[in-house]
Amino acid sequence: MSSGVNRQHIRRWRLLVQSGAFLLIVIAPFLNFYLQIDFVQGWYQSIGIGKLWFVSPLEGLESILVAKRLYLPLLVAMVVPVLLAFFMGRVFCGWICPIHFLSDLSDRFIRIFSGKKFRKDHLLLPKTLLWYVLPAELLLTMILGAPLFVFLSPPGLVGREMMMAVFFHTLTPEGLVVVAVLAANLVTQRMFCRYFCPLGALLALIGSKRKLTILHDPTTCTECGLCRRSCPLGLDPQQGEGQSPYCWNCGECVESCKEGSLQLRWWTRSR
Repeated sequence: MSSGVNRQHIRRWRLLVQSGAFLLIVIAPFLNFYLQIDFVQGWYQSIGIGKLWFVSPLEGLESILVAKRLYLPLLVAMVVPVLLAFFMGRVFCGWICPIHFLSDLSDRFIRIFSGKKFRKDHLLLPKTLLWYVLPAELLLTMILGAPLFVFLSPPGLVGREMMMAVFFHTLTPEGLVVVAVLAANLVTQRMFCRYFCPLGALLALIGSKRKLTILHDPTTCTECGLCRRSCPLGLDPQQGEGQSPYCWNCGECVESCKEGSLQLRWWTRSR
């Protein structure tokens, strides 16, 4: 059996969650530096909220591989993000990640000035490229003996650059990685997220049997293609790709479906 999420409000709720998540990492450095309020510290690679500590699964895995030992507090800090991915898939990518939020904002600005949503999908690489990026990144981390994605994670760099700006009134050269990732959207929409993000690949792997998923009803579907055209990742929900590990449950396809043939649902029966 399954239960649905109101399709009319998905985009509104996602924007609210994205905005709140982004404001959290923007406001935190100001609270830390100017008001000495440290209730929230860090950013989405490693963030502390009160006495709770949350660590990104990939950054935590990298730290374990580099240190060659298990650290219990680190493992505990990874539990909530891992469980979130296990039950909801790449929901961090679609609802929380600051890179997707900034990309969404740029889409909105382009739509305002051009009158339509910008979209370029002529450079379509194999979706399976994502699965090669993850082991390659982990292998390189072990070879270098340094947690590579900790230093160069685009989502992490957004928070780190904000901290550098507030605490030291400067930005770092690594911030250009964020600029490059956003600029890549001009070539193919969400290019980095689709093909090159090792964190997205790990979350997809963890959430390959997720309970929150996009379900397609072929009996009401008119095969208009609106869902495929609305998907930021270029997936085709008509072909069941809303249930694939690549999908990040953003719900864009659900809202675009005029027939109501797609639903974002909690699926409680084995598929």
